[in-house]
Amino acid sequence: MRRSRGLTAALVLSLAGAGTGIGLVLMPQASAITPPVAFTADALPTWQPDGIVWAMAQANGTVFAGGTFSAVRPPEGAAGAEQDAVNFVALDAATGNPTSCKLAFTIGDGTATVRTLVVSKDKKTLYAGGYFGAVNGTPVSSIAAIDIASCTPKASFHPSFPATVRALAVTDDTLYAGGDFTTVEGQTRERFAAVDASSGALKPFVANVDEPGRAVEVTPDGKNVLLGGDFFTVNNSNSHALAVVNATTGAVTKTYGNIPSNSVVKDISTDDTGFYTGHEGSGGGVFDGRIGLRLSDFTEKWRDRCLGATQYVLPYEGVLYSSSHGHDCSTELEFPDGKRNFLLAQPTNHEGAAPAPVDGFVRGPGKLGWHPTANDGLGEGIGPRVMSVAEKNDVKYMWVGGEFTLINGKAQQALTRFASTGDVGAPTTPVASASSVKPGEAQVRWRTSYDADDSKLTYRIYRNGSATPAATVTASSLEWTRPQASWNDTTVKAGQSYTYRVTATDAAGNTSALSAVASVTVPTSVQTYPNQVRTDGAQLYWRYDDTVSPYVADSSNGGNTSGVQLNAPALRQTPGALSGTSTAMGFNGTSQQVYSDHRQTVGSTFTVETWFKTNTTRGGKLIGFGNNTDRNSGSFDRQIYMTNTGRLIFGVHNGSMRTVSTGLFETYNDNKWHHVVGTQGPGGITLYVDGQNKGSLNATSTTAYAGFWHVGGDNLSGWPTRPTSNFFAGQIDETAVYPSTLTQAQVKNHFDLAKAPTESVSAVKTTEDTYINQGAPSTAYGTSTSLAVRGTSAYETYLRFNLPAAPAGQVLKSASLQFKTSTQAGAGTADTVKVVPVTGTWSGAGTTFNTKPTLGTTPLGSIAGVPDGSAVHNVELDTTALSAVLGNSYSLGLTSTGTDPLWIWSSEATAAEGTPQLVLTFGAK
Repeated sequence: MRRSRGLTAALVLSLAGAGTGIGLVLMPQASAITPPVAFTADALPTWQPDGIVWAMAQANGTVFAGGTFSAVRPPEGAAGAEQDAVNFVALDAATGNPTSCKLAFTIGDGTATVRTLVVSKDKKTLYAGGYFGAVNGTPVSSIAAIDIASCTPKASFHPSFPATVRALAVTDDTLYAGGDFTTVEGQTRERFAAVDASSGALKPFVANVDEPGRAVEVTPDGKNVLLGGDFFTVNNSNSHALAVVNATTGAVTKTYGNIPSNSVVKDISTDDTGFYTGHEGSGGGVFDGRIGLRLSDFTEKWRDRCLGATQYVLPYEGVLYSSSHGHDCSTELEFPDGKRNFLLAQPTNHEGAAPAPVDGFVRGPGKLGWHPTANDGLGEGIGPRVMSVAEKNDVKYMWVGGEFTLINGKAQQALTRFASTGDVGAPTTPVASASSVKPGEAQVRWRTSYDADDSKLTYRIYRNGSATPAATVTASSLEWTRPQASWNDTTVKAGQSYTYRVTATDAAGNTSALSAVASVTVPTSVQTYPNQVRTDGAQLYWRYDDTVSPYVADSSNGGNTSGVQLNAPALRQTPGALSGTSTAMGFNGTSQQVYSDHRQTVGSTFTVETWFKTNTTRGGKLIGFGNNTDRNSGSFDRQIYMTNTGRLIFGVHNGSMRTVSTGLFETYNDNKWHHVVGTQGPGGITLYVDGQNKGSLNATSTTAYAGFWHVGGDNLSGWPTRPTSNFFAGQIDETAVYPSTLTQAQVKNHFDLAKAPTESVSAVKTTEDTYINQGAPSTAYGTSTSLAVRGTSAYETYLRFNLPAAPAGQVLKSASLQFKTSTQAGAGTADTVKVVPVTGTWSGAGTTFNTKPTLGTTPLGSIAGVPDGSAVHNVELDTTALSAVLGNSYSLGLTSTGTDPLWIWSSEATAAEGTPQLVLTFGAK
């Protein structure tokens, strides 16, 4: 009997920011992994059989594995020679190495196999079942008892089972068996039987079924036996795949009729209050998942309807671990049909009240952050088939056996194990970006990282190269659900440029690499179009200014619904739909799209909005909602698509397809930017193009399902005037989704605001820099990687820039000098540093203290002290003075009157963000 040891859980959400007005939230001391998961996902070195492991049991720090194999070999890359192991191997739970116990399960005719193992309550006897005729030469009949201390078969235990035994369960005095047999000891026992645990004598227990038995378990009180298999009747009572019978007589206690006829029970396990079943099936309407049931009355408490042939279920400390090849958990509002997930974990019970039934069943508890990977492997290509928890030296080990040949992407066959300590895997590196649409606020956002055994990660945001985080955010993610996390920096100043980097840390302290630098310049005035989209309540806003794949940032105010690029759409296409420097994304019309990062439901009140430009004659989907991600959706609507001729159609599905389209000759594949909006609400659906109402329809409802937003492609099968291609060829920009119905006035306002002038920013790096040193008056420092500023004895720094002219119709709105302090100790200064014009001539190669240039007397800006530690700093400059020299080469000097030196990186340095630069913001006159 496999027993759970109770539930421990801790859920934490914290946000701490420097100067954010949020305050500090103290984090609890980190555990090794995110509770209630008890094991890491880091596979340990383990000897591996050359075939398939079907069965496992454990006792006293030893793990027993049975199956169909002939030898075991060391882990990949480890020393040691292959050893004979005929369908059985005993291994040290802590080292993964074979022990001295050697047993050979053989048969004279056919292929011997061990299919089930169980250990007696006193840990002295190992029982084995399968199809075999001898153990180390001792005659047996598909079942055997092994003395664990001596590793020898008990010759006196010799019940006759003439066919394969697939399942065993043991009490103090009784061994229960399930399998393919129809007689035991010459007496009728159809697929389930019980024998004396010591002598092997047949007991009067009768629980005859009509198809193979695959699972048997005894309830913790010893009064009942749980049966699982392929059967449809038990002792002539109708009960498919699962039944409860009396432990002494086999009389039926409970029958079940709600398991699909094309599904079977592969495994049953219990804990203190419940029992759990794993299922496999084939064909339409199959049930492949797990059921949690109550021991008190044997009724169902939840049903996890994920598809993917569950082979084994193991409750441990309040978590149900399972082996399967789960590939579709859409019914559980988790991952859609796609890649296989072989090892999963979920709580044994819902936290708090269970959710309302859907289709007559309560959904299973949500999956937890434990996700080692495997593969289909050998044989039937099932992957993992069996699990066991062993303990040695106060460390627990989760052992897994099966058909797999890979674990976590590395070669490992049939056996692997994971420990309760020693989490060494760091989270993936966050993909970060930053944006700002109004003065005083910058949004830093990132796709949450993935950690195979920690669902709750701590993110630290570093600003301007500082080693001290500006904020700390805790967020949860799973392999298939990596939503955007974000933080608003409200201490930024208009016209200044900022950089941000993000790390992810798990509960054991493993930390990812720093994200790539995300840069943003804060505007000096509100950017009208994006600010209005946010103000109007968008909960998804993709602007396509992203610089890296596969992340598309959500710029909405708190929606955090980022996108995932599929098949590498073209980034940063110009010009975009709006005036200014914002960019668009390009799609090839054959395979590229963007889908949202987490499953959600959308009601019958919503708005979809996007801009597009194309000359395609193959049509395609611009935006829509569907129930899959990187595969064609089976349910899909709330969509705008283009026909082959360039007409636009907006539609929803409420039992039938309800659509509104542009007129026969209103086509938009003219290679110009167009704005399209579709709305649904109490007034029905409406389509707008370029701010104009193109038609409405009284369709006030839509079919409810959970899914993902798609841009650039997804299924269009069966929809009217279906184009040649599901995928759109062209450019898309400024996509937004709202949980409300935009009015015609709002739609027209958005269209008009796209033409509004926007600010442009130029970041101008130094073309030359140097400093002079009074202590070495004849030395030139033009090739130095550092620059210095001090009053006494004097250091002065000179920076040369090629300033751009102001763009047509714009003037300089703000200017700042940006530099980064170096990493040497005491690089900062307590003194005020002034920025002044250089009026004399100088060069990096030739200028020394003795030949230093003259400087202007009127400062352009100053900074009152710079803290120690390598970080980027900004100095606001006089825009009037700089406006007069735009379009020319211009030099700035950095001076001080104090004695505390400032050390900064030069253009010769390789430090990230190290080159001094001017940040110039231009706006309308």
